[in-house]
Formats: sequence, C-alpha cells, structure tokens
Amino acid sequence: MSLSSLVGVFVRRHWRAYAAAALMLAGVAALTVWVPRKIGALIDAMAAHRLSGQQLWLELASLLAIGAAIYFLRVGWRLTLFAAAYKLGVQLRTRFYERLALQGPGFFQKQRTGDLMALATNDIDAIEMAAGEAMLAGFDGSLTLLMVLAIMLLGVDWRLACVALLPFPLMGLAFWRISSHIHSASTDSLKRFSDLNDHVLESLSGVRTVRALGLEQRSGAQFAALAEHAASASLNAQCWEAAYEPAVGLTLTAASALTLGLGGYLLWQGQLTIGALTSFSMYLGQLIWPMFAAGWVLSLIERGRAAWARLQPMLDAPLAIDDHGTLSTLTPGPLLLRDIAYAYPGQNEAALAGLSLSLSPGQTLGLVGPTGSGKSTLLRLLLRQLSAQSGSATWGGQALSDYTLATLRAALSWVPQESFLFSATIYDNIALARPDANRDEVERAARLAAIHEDILAFPDGYQTHVGERGITLSGGQRQRVAIARALLADSALLLLDDALSAVDTGTETQILRHLDELRQNRPERSVIIASHRLSAVVGADLIVVLHAGRIVERGKHDTLLAADGWYASQWRYQQLEASLDAL
Repeated sequence: MSLSSLVGVFVRRHWRAYAAAALMLAGVAALTVWVPRKIGALIDAMAAHRLSGQQLWLELASLLAIGAAIYFLRVGWRLTLFAAAYKLGVQLRTRFYERLALQGPGFFQKQRTGDLMALATNDIDAIEMAAGEAMLAGFDGSLTLLMVLAIMLLGVDWRLACVALLPFPLMGLAFWRISSHIHSASTDSLKRFSDLNDHVLESLSGVRTVRALGLEQRSGAQFAALAEHAASASLNAQCWEAAYEPAVGLTLTAASALTLGLGGYLLWQGQLTIGALTSFSMYLGQLIWPMFAAGWVLSLIERGRAAWARLQPMLDAPLAIDDHGTLSTLTPGPLLLRDIAYAYPGQNEAALAGLSLSLSPGQTLGLVGPTGSGKSTLLRLLLRQLSAQSGSATWGGQALSDYTLATLRAALSWVPQESFLFSATIYDNIALARPDANRDEVERAARLAAIHEDILAFPDGYQTHVGERGITLSGGQRQRVAIARALLADSALLLLDDALSAVDTGTETQILRHLDELRQNRPERSVIIASHRLSAVVGADLIVVLHAGRIVERGKHDTLLAADGWYASQWRYQQLEASLDAL
C-alpha cells in the first residue's frame, strides 16, 4: 500500500471531519479573494467622489467583519482537521505496537530497539502531517489559486493575468527538482535520527558496563558524532525545504514586474482604472500563499513518503508464529511431544532433533544438559515463540497450534534466564499477571519465591521502585521477583528457564521446597525446570538429559546416578565444587 492509498482510506473513514474542514477553508478562500475586489471598488468610488462618510465607515466595518470571519474559520478548520489527523497517528501507533507484540524473538534479533522507537515517534509524526496539514494545505492552496486566477482573468483584466502567469512554469520545474531532493534528504534524516536514538538507548541500558570499562569518553565521542550526523542530515533536509521560498519569491517578483509594466501602460492609455490595478496587485499578492502552500505540501508529502517507506516493512513483516488457533479454553490433560525437530534459520545443526517426551498433570520435569543442548529452545516451542518444523506437540489431546496464543500463554507462567522487571514498584511487578490480586496474595507469592524478607528490608518495602529493568535490585533478587510474579499467575504449567542461576544453594533449596508444597496444594499444576545446576531438578518426577538437541538420558535422579553417564559425572563435579565453596 502506498502513502496515498493509506491516506485515502483514512480520509474516507473520516470524511465528515475532512468535509467540514474543507467547507470552512472554502469560506476562507471566498472571503479572502473578495477583499481585494471590494477594496478596488472602494478606491474607485473614493476617487470619483461617489462615497459619503457614513458609507465609508460602513464599508470599513464590513472589511473588519470579513477579517473576523476569516480568523474564526481558520481556527475552526485547524481544530477540525487536526482532531481527525491525530487519529491516524493513534491508529498507526496502535497497529505498530500490536504488530510488535505478536512478533517472535527472531524479529527483534534483526531489528534495533532505537530504530523501532524512532518509527513509532518521528516517522509516524511525518505520516500524520502528510494526512493532516498537507491534505488541507493542498486543498486550501489549490482552491485559493483557482479562485484568484478566475477573478484575475474574468473579473479584473485577462491581459494582466496572462502576462503575470508567464514565470510560473519555471517555478513548477524548480518545485519538481526540489521535491526529489527533499525525499532523499528526509529519508537520510529519519535514518540518522534512528541511529542516534539507538545509541542513546544502548548507552543508558548498559550504563553500568560503560562505567565499569571506562568507556564514558568513547561513548560520548560516538554520541557526538551521531548527533552531528543527525543534525547535518536534518539541516540538509531543511535547506532543500527552504529552497521553495526563493523559487516563489523570484516567480512573484518577475510576475509583479511584468504586471506593473503592462498595467502602467494600460493605465496611461486609459484602458485600466487605478482601483482595478490595485485589486490586481492585491490578487497577485494573494498568490503568495498558494505558492508557499504548494512547496509546504510537497515537503510534507515527501517526508511522509520517506517515513512510510520505513514503517510499512515493519507493519507487513511476517509473524514468526501465526495465531490461527480457535480454541479459547484449555483442555486439562498430559503434555505430549513426539519427534519434535527444529533448526534455527541459517544454522546447519538442528537445535532439537527427534525429541519425544510426555508430562502428566501435576508432574515436574527437569531439563538438563550442556550449554546449547536445546533446553531453552524446547521451552520456547512450548510458549509458541517458535514453531516446530516437524513432529507434533499436544496438550490435553489438542495440538498447541489449535489454541489461540492468548489462551495458551495464559495457561503458562514463564521465568526466563534473564528476568525482566518494569520500571515500577516491586508490588506492581509481582502483581503484573494478576492486577486484581490483593496484598496477602502478593506477599504469599513473594514468600514462596523467598524474596519477602528482602523486600521488607527496603525502606519502602513493597512500594520500592526497582528502576528501569530492575537495575536497583541484584540479579538474584530480580530472579526471585520474577518467580513470585509467575507463581501469583497460578497457571497450569510453570516454566523455569535456569531461573535459579543467580541465587545461592540455600535459597534455591528453599524455593524448590516451596514449589513442592505448592504442588501438593494444587496437584494438577505441572512444572518444567531447565537448569545447569542439577540440584534444582533432584526432586523432579522425570529428568531428561539433552545433548545436541537429542535426549541421551532420562529417568529419576537415582536412576541417572546409577547409569553413570553425563548426569552422574556432572553431579559428582557439582557436588565437589559445592563442598569446596563451603570451605
């Protein structure tokens, strides 16, 4: 879809607002072009001594009334227009956000966050201006131009009008050349702003790392260079936009010179009155706005086109997971995986290959294995962040793809390896999944996650603000707040993706004991724990050892120790490491 098609669809949806603004603009144009003719007639009447003092005051009063009417009509069309145009910005931002919310991790691995933020702000602002200011400025300028030309040709003197229009084709050629440069300059300006935005976001997000490595000056120099490039690109775009004004000025100067030359001759020959020449000169001055409007409209359209060319690929980007499911209620039952296989794009080796397992309601499954063995990939398949390339995955006898994404993910509570906290209070972060939860429920979840005592140690307790991404908390505290949030959600399946890696073994044991107690109170709730630390899965009903995406061992803790394989070897190593740390 082109920018013109997008704007056309929007205008048709909000035609009443645009029609009202257009009517007010038509009124402004009609009154504006009437003023010079009225003044010309007034001058001729005064020169011929046909006007009394009372009539003069009445004529002046009518001119003031026309001016007031023009003022209020201009205010009215702007309020009406921008109230409608801003709706396009809201719609585009909502559509853009909803699209981003449905994209999978692969999409965000290819896109820069700062660039996406720039698209949601600067670029959509440019599109909004093209749909609002450009549309009505174009209408106003075109209508004024037609009415002024018509009166100049038919109502004043057609000879003066023809001579005055001679320089205008050259101005049209200049506008065409300038607009092509504005399009490329605007594209570069928007991209430079995105680069600057992305650098600021990365620097603020990684401010601890920047300080720890002493990179403040280097980061500052990079920012200065990007800011200079952004300013230079923006200045280049503004310079080309400013080129419209000299083109208009030169054209109108030439037109005025030609008009005065011919008008003076006709006046000398008695074929034109002073009032008519005055009216024509005023009409010629009124052509300034349509000419400037043309330049302004072309500039806004080119900026909008450049912005839409950047935004449209994001809106049309295919979703990693299509939400074609129809089931809105989860059927209780076992989770079954049969011959699951998945390979990341561009990778020769499969992340998962021929994986089959089952998990009954109320059971705990432990996933262990070396780094890169496929543990996190398996959890992401269950979350439908990824889609298996072969095999089947069912829950309660229904394929995972048969459930809507909202239904499936509402039945899952996931604590990822890198816990994310929002810039809010600890209480709000825990209650995120259940905003209606009361204080007792939130505190109970915090106790289960072994974070309650830590929270009470803060001066503001549960009302402590954690800062952006939870920066004021330690890694272990962030993980436990995220676990409390997942436990409060009270979902049918809890997924812990190495979520205990930042806590000590004592805290880990306490949390796992609480999970066992919780499972006894709700026997139908299942848990999947993916962990490098084998102590986290000792009590699991089934432990699966993954290697290169395949199951190489499975069984309970004692069974795997007796098998004397990778699990047993790793268990002995970790126990020895723990005993040495205790010394």
